[in-house]
Amino acid sequence: MSAVTGPPGEGMVPGPPQEGDEGGQPSLLVPGLLLLPGASGGEPGPVSPTSKYVKLNVGGCLHYTTVQTLSKQDTALKAMISGTAEVLTDHEGWILVDRSGKHFGTLLNYLRDDSVPLPESVRETEELLLEAKYYLVQGLVEDCQLALKRKNESFEIECRIPMITSLKEEQKIITSSTKPVVKLLHNRSNNKYSYTSNSDDNLLKNIELFDKLVLRFNGRVLFTKDVLGDEICCWSFYGHARKIAEVCCTSIVYATEKKQTKVSSTQGPESRACPPINHQGPADDVREPQPDPFLG
Repeated sequence: MSAVTGPPGEGMVPGPPQEGDEGGQPSLLVPGLLLLPGASGGEPGPVSPTSKYVKLNVGGCLHYTTVQTLSKQDTALKAMISGTAEVLTDHEGWILVDRSGKHFGTLLNYLRDDSVPLPESVRETEELLLEAKYYLVQGLVEDCQLALKRKNESFEIECRIPMITSLKEEQKIITSSTKPVVKLLHNRSNNKYSYTSNSDDNLLKNIELFDKLVLRFNGRVLFTKDVLGDEICCWSFYGHARKIAEVCCTSIVYATEKKQTKVSSTQGPESRACPPINHQGPADDVREPQPDPFLG
């Protein structure tokens, strides 16, 4: 344990008389802490190079650390253990610090190592900055201010669309997402049957629909793209890590032009013309997938 002296106050009790004290008056000790050699009459003694521990209760979070760690820099914590600042303790000898303990561990690590990874979020970095200012840890203050400046000067991408590169990656994305997932698989090179202008138009309409849905619902739904599957154009809808629905756009494969569709012949590599198909309008050529009801 480490030593600290200070003026009379709550949580302090008389200690044994020290050599050189006038009239044999006892010095003041914080319960649970040992007076360092050379300290007397309320004057702080030298910091021992040996590992003496200090017990800190910071907002209900308990921390054990050493005098050496707290004395590395000229901070408010150094003042606490050196006797230049008044400290309060409980009946078990824990030094009470009336601050949030959320970032105190990060602050101690900075004192130990002279550097520490900063939080990713701006809010937590700002919280750490306030604690660093309170404890007068100037180096950490500067690091937090620099990190916040960089975050303010940069911009964060609000909409990201993962591109699936493997089945394993697809499963990981779907199972780890807390949002509903919509996947659009489109692979124009798979279309061995029809290369008409209508099929190209239908594929583009599906891609455009996907982009519109992304812009509108990216905060509520995770959208992904897949260009490695066997389908030409297929929509898949997932919720709670399982597939809810799937829509394959067969109109792209069998798109019509001049009332004929070229399909693969089962008799040989040559193609044949299908019988004319009656159409009520251009909408029959396009099977645009409808968003799943959970999209809102």
